[in-house]
Amino acid sequence: MKESETSCRERLAFLCAGCYNEGMLTEAFPRLREVRALGLVRNFFRSGWFAAIATILMACSEIFGAELFVIYCYAFFGFLIFLFCDDMLGIVPMVCCGYMLFSSENNPGKFPDALFGQPHGQFALFYAIAVILVLLIGRLVSMLLEKEKRGAPKFTAGFLLLGAAYLLSGADSPYYDGRTVLMGFVQIAALCGFYFYFYFTVRWQNVPKGYLPMVISIIGVGMLAEIVGMYFGEGVFREDGTINRTALYTGWGIYNNVGCVMAMCMPAPVYFAVKHKNGWAFSILTTVFYLGVLLTQSRGSMLFGSVVFVACVIVTIAGSKKYDRLWNFAVYAAVFVAMAVSFICFKEQLNKIFDSVLDQGFNDAARFNTWRACWQRFLEYPAFGVGFYKTPGTLLTEDGMYTEFIDGTPDGSFLALRAHNTFFQLIATGGMFALLAYAVHRIQTIYVCLRRPNMLKIVAALCVSSLLLTSMVDCHMFNMGPGLMYSAWLVFGEKSEIMPDTKKICK
Repeated sequence: MKESETSCRERLAFLCAGCYNEGMLTEAFPRLREVRALGLVRNFFRSGWFAAIATILMACSEIFGAELFVIYCYAFFGFLIFLFCDDMLGIVPMVCCGYMLFSSENNPGKFPDALFGQPHGQFALFYAIAVILVLLIGRLVSMLLEKEKRGAPKFTAGFLLLGAAYLLSGADSPYYDGRTVLMGFVQIAALCGFYFYFYFTVRWQNVPKGYLPMVISIIGVGMLAEIVGMYFGEGVFREDGTINRTALYTGWGIYNNVGCVMAMCMPAPVYFAVKHKNGWAFSILTTVFYLGVLLTQSRGSMLFGSVVFVACVIVTIAGSKKYDRLWNFAVYAAVFVAMAVSFICFKEQLNKIFDSVLDQGFNDAARFNTWRACWQRFLEYPAFGVGFYKTPGTLLTEDGMYTEFIDGTPDGSFLALRAHNTFFQLIATGGMFALLAYAVHRIQTIYVCLRRPNMLKIVAALCVSSLLLTSMVDCHMFNMGPGLMYSAWLVFGEKSEIMPDTKKICK
């Protein structure tokens, strides 16, 4: 065997083993370094196998109502990562899955007597969260005390401005109080908390570029399982065989929320379709994810998901090379032919499936009235807006109709209503200050994406675009949950410039 080939394999094995620095336990007990199984444990938590386990637990939790079991499993895995792994990369799958593990049967908003509507369920949940927070903070402090120089994250200025805008929302209005400050803190923490956390707790020089696309691709499969599970809910199928989309919901959101997350997962396989030999298999997976977006029956996700899907097709064909490009082109050509044939030959069946969407047509679902009211709120208090709880919003009622709340959130609710549009939400909630802060943040993300572009940055941009575009007609940027995946894509995109590519390791 050639010396260069042997050296290449040794470096690949070193990268995959994950044995770069010490874990918390090996620092305290140096003799553990001699335990061979430790390398296997580290390798496992950095692998697709662990991402698959985290995703399977997520899907089972949402479908079968096993939240407490899964959350405590996540806490246990986090404890092992805390003790044995050299960084916190292993928690990425659990962070990205955490939003989507809550089931409809345990949702206290729909079922007050469900698990999380009871004191014992709430205590068990908060206890697990407290344990997880202790582990996260402990490892963060430990890694911040290291001598390794990391520099300031590139998005710091934008997030600081946006955080200040959220905390000061409504500051010059009579509606400014502690509750809106707390909501502002929760909003910005959900949007950027794990961006900063991963920045300082992951050893980026040891993370392959394909890691996050792999994780999100696996999560996308779990999302497909949840989407299929929604169709087994009560009241989904009407007597005439049509589908009532208002009965499509999970414990963490209705069809619109599910559609957004599925659309954010859809571009992830593009990375492998371009980078890997036989990437056509991942082009098929991207197409399956797109069908999952359509099955959520969310009009905004269907519309903008289609736009992003076309972009995925263009990136895949343009980015792949030689025979791989031909195979990818053949896959997508077959897809478009199959879709055309389906629309012609199975029009009646498709009409039944998407009956609720067709009935809605171009109905604005009270959004135009809400946006006009947001504009009026902005004119009243243009500098800092009226805060989260006086921002006009819309609410989906049980009969499938949207009701607008022009005066803001009804009393007694901690979760503020949203305006179903990022621009109108910003100007009504935080005024010009919030809009300018968001503009700074968005300019920073575009700059980082365009500076030294690579395939990971392009895929990250496609996934983030799914969130931003669907938020033009919905409230996903302020739903807190999508911020977890958003944070991950931002930090991985930023750090992609120093992350190794397996093809370059051998050079």
